[in-house]
Amino acid sequence: MACFLVPTGEAIVAAVVGQLEKKKVEENKVEVDSTKIPFTRKLKWLTNLLWGGAVLLAFEHLWHGEVVPFPPFLTAMNDPGDTAEMLHEMSTVGVTMAVIITVVWIVMCIAADAIAKRPVQDQAHQTI
Repeated sequence: MACFLVPTGEAIVAAVVGQLEKKKVEENKVEVDSTKIPFTRKLKWLTNLLWGGAVLLAFEHLWHGEVVPFPPFLTAMNDPGDTAEMLHEMSTVGVTMAVIITVVWIVMCIAADAIAKRPVQDQAHQTI
């Protein structure tokens, strides 16, 4: 019913941290290592993944009529019994979705760093 709010909250936190990191790098005028992917870029990847997951979940809930365009916006908030069910869904499905997205992002960052550290191969010696 409202599980999309959990990845949305994490996306907001990741975006704020990314902006603070970007500002810190700009203020310190730190030289960027060309063989390393900046952490701010990696945080942008996480933010995009989280926003994408949240939008898809929100669309699914809108499609099933669980989210409406008028207050209280979440149909589960009309009845206290449904609110408890909504909070349970947020704590199970929403947290699971956010954790899975974060784990995928971590694996993606590890793979990207490994690819970035590989030596550049001579194009003439590559086979097609």
